[in-house]
Amino acid sequence: MSKASAFLKRLIPDIAPTSRHERIRSTAGAFVGILVTGLVSTMAVGSGDASLPLLIAPMGASAVLLFAAPTSPLAQPWSVLGGNAIAAFIGVSCALAIGDPVIAAAVAVSIAIATMMMMGCLHPPSGAVALTAVLGGPAVHEAGYWFILTPVGINSALILLVAFAFNNATGRRYPHLVPAAPANPHQTADPLPTQRLGVVPEDLQAVLAQYDEVVDISSDVLDELLHQAQIRAYHRRSGEITCREVMSRDVAVVAPHTSLREAWRLLLEHRIKALPVVTEADGLVGIVTQTDFMHNSALGRNGQLRFGFGDKVRLVLGGRPKTPRTVADIMTRRVQSALPETMIAKLVPPMADMGLHHMPVVDERNRVVGIVTQSDLIAALFQGRSEQAAEPAEDEGPKANVA
Repeated sequence: MSKASAFLKRLIPDIAPTSRHERIRSTAGAFVGILVTGLVSTMAVGSGDASLPLLIAPMGASAVLLFAAPTSPLAQPWSVLGGNAIAAFIGVSCALAIGDPVIAAAVAVSIAIATMMMMGCLHPPSGAVALTAVLGGPAVHEAGYWFILTPVGINSALILLVAFAFNNATGRRYPHLVPAAPANPHQTADPLPTQRLGVVPEDLQAVLAQYDEVVDISSDVLDELLHQAQIRAYHRRSGEITCREVMSRDVAVVAPHTSLREAWRLLLEHRIKALPVVTEADGLVGIVTQTDFMHNSALGRNGQLRFGFGDKVRLVLGGRPKTPRTVADIMTRRVQSALPETMIAKLVPPMADMGLHHMPVVDERNRVVGIVTQSDLIAALFQGRSEQAAEPAEDEGPKANVA
């Protein structure tokens, strides 16, 4: 390959690969978005002044972001609405105040970019909105500040509504909200275990601040991509250990109608802390743990005896306080499970951050075939790391002793 060809190849941007399905989805979304925005704008505003555009060109650039990159910070609702409104206002103001259209266009675009960056609503198509307000012709100039509402405001709101409906209907979450900080299940101020080592959000923020350029990806998406890359790298290094290799297969289970006395006896007899709850028809339906027993004991969360008004009424009427008697009364029904072929690295986040101590393993029919505990996970991770450390590097030759 010649130097010229190599240089030209480097000019092609390194865009992340997408599937054929995603390309078709994005294309269809842009078609629907522009079509609906144009038709509804025409019906809402009418065609009283044919010279005033009812669908402005910058909406085409907005469609690229909204349907091809819906997670981009530049494609979020505030970016679209705020950016377009600010740019339209600045563009109209510059067109009225500056006589030379070329100078007015340059000033409008530059001030629009500065204002959008300051207001946190940077939207690249808004630069074209500011330019359109200056160079759009007599009809746009006559509209004055009304141009901000129609067509800019109406177009922006309509294409946002279409993007919200289409993206969510086709499996793409929109808008991309900043995720809430994960709560520590132990109710302490410590960060979650997976956020104490490796790349943490503070590291990303520091690096992005040092990079000091606009990056077209939100920090939470970048953090998630790095996290998934770390898991994939561990899969490669650890030989892709699966739950099937480390799970306990002789699992003690109970049914929903099993008495609490019997369930407690099994926990003590097997020296375990959890029992999967199964039925013949549905397979895994829950899990009962020592924590469930503690939560439903005679002591409330404040450390006092649990004896409420309802219990007092039952005693007055000659009844007995209502107490749980079977596993179904106290079990956790929303239980996470894994498949035998699930990589153990994928169990680290729920077990480390969510406080899960046991992960039932089920087959394709939701039948319990094993269980992975934190002890199993730690042993497997330690063994994988030990084997990796014991393997000599391929390029290492015999080492001479140094006196």
